[in-house]
Amino acid sequence: MIITIKIRPIDHLLNHEISDLILESKQDGFRFLNKLLEEYRSGANIFNQPGEGIFGAFHKNGELIGIGGLTIDPYSNDKNIGRIRRFYVSKSFRRQGVGNLLLQEILSYARGFFKVVVLRTDTYPADEFYVSFGFKKTNTFPQSTHYFLLDSKTKRLVEI
Repeated sequence: MIITIKIRPIDHLLNHEISDLILESKQDGFRFLNKLLEEYRSGANIFNQPGEGIFGAFHKNGELIGIGGLTIDPYSNDKNIGRIRRFYVSKSFRRQGVGNLLLQEILSYARGFFKVVVLRTDTYPADEFYVSFGFKKTNTFPQSTHYFLLDSKTKRLVEI
């Protein structure tokens, strides 16, 4: 089965229906999408600094099926380090390339602003996903489990 997915920036999170993703992530034991919405509503993190952004994976019917954010890493004093945040793909769309496309788009965007992108995860499936993408495991960067050096090899694909 071929699925049609578009990856695009989310300019204003509150204009998108995210409740299904939040509910599913909570059922998976994750609270970070709820935190994304709370911080966005309060203004604590609206992904509006240089290099920051939220990206969505949208199904052909317009449904938001994946999301991921990029911020300046708040745990380092280096503005050349970005952080992947609040990355989640709906269970029914996993292992179909959606996460890869979303991550490729985020890293392609990040290249214009950062030299390194870091993230923190504590699950084996996420660890496998990021390592298969080319992230390296390390605790070199504060509050991070993985990093990715940005270079011209990261391809930009926005549709499948």
